[in-house]
Amino acid sequence: MFQNNPLLAQLKQQMRDDLTIKEGVVKGTSKGFGFLEVGEKESYFIPPPHMKKVMHGDHITAILRTENERELVEPEKLIEAGVTRFVARVKWFRDRLNLVPDHPLMNEAIKARTVKGLNEKSLKEGDWVLAEMTSHPLKGNGFFANVVEVIAGVDDPIAPWWVVLARNNLSKVAPEDSKDWQQVPDTLARRDLTDIPFFTIDAESTLDMDDALSIKKLDDGWELLVAIADPTAYVPQGSVMDKVAAERAFTAYLPGRNIPMLPRTLSDELCSLQEGVERPVICARLFIDNEGKVADKAEFFAATMRSHARLSYDNVSDWIEEKGDWQPANEVIAEQIRQMHAFTLVRAAWRAKHAIVFKDRPDFRFALDADSNVTAILVDYRRIANQMVEESMIAANLACGNWLNEHVGAGIFNVHAGFDSEKMDGLTELLTAHDAPFDPATINTLAGFCALRRWLDERETSYLDSRTRRFQSFAAMSANPGAHFGLGLDAYATWTSPIRKYGDIINHRLIKAVLAGQDHKDLLPSNELATHLSDQRRMHRRAERDIADWLYVRFLKPAVAEGKVFDADVVDVSRGGVRLRLHENGAGVFMPSSLILANRDRLECSWDDGRVYLDKAPLYELGQVVQIIITEAIEETRSLIAKPAQPIASAASQ
Repeated sequence: MFQNNPLLAQLKQQMRDDLTIKEGVVKGTSKGFGFLEVGEKESYFIPPPHMKKVMHGDHITAILRTENERELVEPEKLIEAGVTRFVARVKWFRDRLNLVPDHPLMNEAIKARTVKGLNEKSLKEGDWVLAEMTSHPLKGNGFFANVVEVIAGVDDPIAPWWVVLARNNLSKVAPEDSKDWQQVPDTLARRDLTDIPFFTIDAESTLDMDDALSIKKLDDGWELLVAIADPTAYVPQGSVMDKVAAERAFTAYLPGRNIPMLPRTLSDELCSLQEGVERPVICARLFIDNEGKVADKAEFFAATMRSHARLSYDNVSDWIEEKGDWQPANEVIAEQIRQMHAFTLVRAAWRAKHAIVFKDRPDFRFALDADSNVTAILVDYRRIANQMVEESMIAANLACGNWLNEHVGAGIFNVHAGFDSEKMDGLTELLTAHDAPFDPATINTLAGFCALRRWLDERETSYLDSRTRRFQSFAAMSANPGAHFGLGLDAYATWTSPIRKYGDIINHRLIKAVLAGQDHKDLLPSNELATHLSDQRRMHRRAERDIADWLYVRFLKPAVAEGKVFDADVVDVSRGGVRLRLHENGAGVFMPSSLILANRDRLECSWDDGRVYLDKAPLYELGQVVQIIITEAIEETRSLIAKPAQPIASAASQ
C-alpha cells in the first residue's frame, strides 16, 4: 500500500535533507575499520560493519552520525569505485571461488567466477590472478568479481615480476620481432662521421646502447658531438610497431630483467651503437665555454657514425682515478676521456653555481641467482664516468629543448613548475619561521627557485629541505615548452634515449622534419599523448618500486632473527609512525608509533611538522639518522616493520 506513495517519498527526502552528508575517499586499515578522508585535515571514522560496504579508495558520500559521543559515517552512495581491476590470490571457501585482493588495506575475500575460456577448477589456492569488479554493495548485492587472467601459479619463482607488471598494466614480453627489418628510405642527407672518434660508455651488461660522444678542446671551451641512435630509420610514423611503442612508452627496467619498448632486434642490435659498426644517428654539435655554460645555439643534423670504442663506467672511472690495469685502446680514445673529464668538472661546477645539482646518492642493485632469489644487494656509486655521460646528456637535452622551442614551438618536454601555487601560503609560513631570505615572488621564478634549493643544501641538516619538497609540484611531460625547475633549466626535451622512450622518438621525428624542410603539423604531439607518457612513466616507476619492496622483504627476513642494527634516514612522518630508508641497501621500512613507545599518549607523530614529539619535545625529524632493528618482514604486504635499536625510555634517561 506504500508503494509509489508520494507522501512517503516526500518524508524520506525530508529526512535525508535533515542529515549531514559528507563526500570523500575511503581509507581502509588492516584492522577492519576505516576512515572517510574529506580533506587534508578532515576525516571520519567508518566502523567495521560499514567498511564491509566499501573498499579502500572508493569515492563516496556518507551520512554523518554521532554514536556514543563519537562522530562516524555510514556509506550511502558510490561516486567512483577505487578498485575496478585488481590483482588477487585465489581462496577456496566450501568449494566456491573467492579472491583476496593483493593490497595491504584490503583483506576481505570477494566472491568470484572465471570468464569464459578459463577453467575455474584448475585454479589452486594461492594462485595469482587478474580480476575485474562487476558488483559493489552500494550499487548491487555485494562485492563480486570476474577472473580475467591467470598471472602466475602459487609456486612460480618469478611470480613477483609477473604480479607487479600485471598490477601496473605493463606487458611482460617484448614486442613481436621481425627477421627482416628494413631502413625507411632517407629524406635527409646524412653526413659521414665514421672517422670521428665516437665512443660509448655504459654498464658492462648493456646491449641497447643509444648514445655516443666525441669531444674536441677549443681555445674558448669544448665542441661536444652527441650522436643518438635513430630507430625512426626503421619505424615509420603510424606503423604497427610505432603504435605498439607509443602504447608502451618506455622500456621497463626491473631487477634481473627488462622488457623493451622496441623489439630486441632493433633495441639491442640494429639500432644499438655497437663498436665498429656503422649506424644511422641524429647528431647535435654543442659548444661549451671554459666556464661550463652551454651556448644558446646548437646544430642538429642527420649522420652516419661508427663507435671507435665500447667503454664501461668502472674501467673509465678506474683509469681516471689511476686504479687497476685497464688502459684505453689508443691515445685518441685516451685524449677523448681526458677532455670529457675536464668538460665534466667544469660543467658540473657551472650547474652547481647557476642551476641545481643533485646530491650524490648510490644506486642499489639486486644480484639474483638462476631461480630469481636475491643473493646480495650491490651498491653502485655515481663515479666520474657516470657523471661524464650524465653531464653530456643534460647538456644535449637542454639544447634540444631550446632548439625545438625555437624551430617548432612544440615537442615532448619534461617540465617542472617549481612550487604548487595552491601551497604557497604554507610554504611562505614555513620559510619565514626558519628565517629564509626569500619571498614568494622570488621563489616562483626559476632563478629564485634554484637559489632557494642551493641555500637549503648548505644547511646543516636536511630537515627544512625535506619539508619544502612537500610544497613542490610534480614533474610532467608536456607537448608545450616549459622550464624544468627541478633541474634549474629553462627548457628540457629528452631525445637521447629513443630506443627506450617514445617521447624521444617524437622529438627525433620533429628534428628530422625541420631539417628536411617538411611540414611537421602531423608530427606534433597532442596533450593527450603527453598525459599518456606521464602516466606510463609513473606506472614504470611504481613497478620498479613494487618489485624492489618485494625483494627487500625476501632478502631481509634473516635480519629479523639476527636482530641486526641498521642506520636509516627518516623520510616521512605520518600519524601512524615513521618511514625510513636504510643506508646499507636502500630498503624502505616503517616504524609504527606503537613500537616507538608503548605509551602512545606521550607520543605525537606530526605530518605537518615532519617530526615525532615525545612529551612535546622533538624525538625524530625528517632527514635525521636513527638506528633501528627490523622486527617483521611481511611478504604478503611487502612491508618491513622496525623498532628503535635502543628503547626510547632508556635513551631518554641517559
